[in-house]
Amino acid sequence: MTAESDSGVAPKRTRERTTRQFQAVKDELAKGPDFRSAQDIHAAVRASGASIGLATVYRALQTLVETGSADMLRTDAGEAVYRECGSTHHHHLVCRSCGKAVEVRGPAVETWADDIAAQHGYADVSHTLELFGICSTCRGEDS
Repeated sequence: MTAESDSGVAPKRTRERTTRQFQAVKDELAKGPDFRSAQDIHAAVRASGASIGLATVYRALQTLVETGSADMLRTDAGEAVYRECGSTHHHHLVCRSCGKAVEVRGPAVETWADDIAAQHGYADVSHTLELFGICSTCRGEDS
């Protein structure tokens, strides 16, 4: 998986839509902390009784990513998965088994990235960092 929205770059100034369908996608995304596919979100919104097409779900998710309201990762299989995003720059610790995700901050990573950029004469550098492992629940251990 690779991150798209947590690159340290300010989100685009795309205006969030205010349609009923957009709000339904946004509300569904807010229901859980884990990354989910557009198809899963679409099924959940439809199960709640809303009439919405999959293309509309994808457009809403793209807008949420562009405005910084959602994170998007790509799975090892290349599928885009989404979750509601925190408001500060962060990285993710993601379970490869169940998809559980935790937002983590890494001041040492930020310092390292700035130092490497400066050593090579770069400025205005952005980055992504995603950590993957198996959570304690999937390992059958208490956390």
